[in-house]
Amino acid sequence: MSSSTIVVVSADEQLYTFEYAASVTETSIAVVQVYIHLGIIEPIRDLLNSREIARIAQIRRLRQDLGLNITGAAMVLDMAQEIAQLRAQLKAHQSFGHW
Repeated sequence: MSSSTIVVVSADEQLYTFEYAASVTETSIAVVQVYIHLGIIEPIRDLLNSREIARIAQIRRLRQDLGLNITGAAMVLDMAQEIAQLRAQLKAHQSFGHW
């Protein structure tokens, strides 16, 4: 990995170039740019954090394994995230005796 692929923003977060994201997700820079244009991933200036890179990889797998289109794959990921958040909220309420 060359020094030009990672930008350290803080001790907690690193940002990566589109080229790096395309390489590790086995896609292309054009695919990364399409996802940004469609609002499926959100860059920070011209860089991506590891969560967005993971999202690219997940969308690629959903498209390849299940034959979903880009929008469908993004919806699956959004719904999975929402379910996880609702489960966490439910667990928090249950632990405080609200149920």
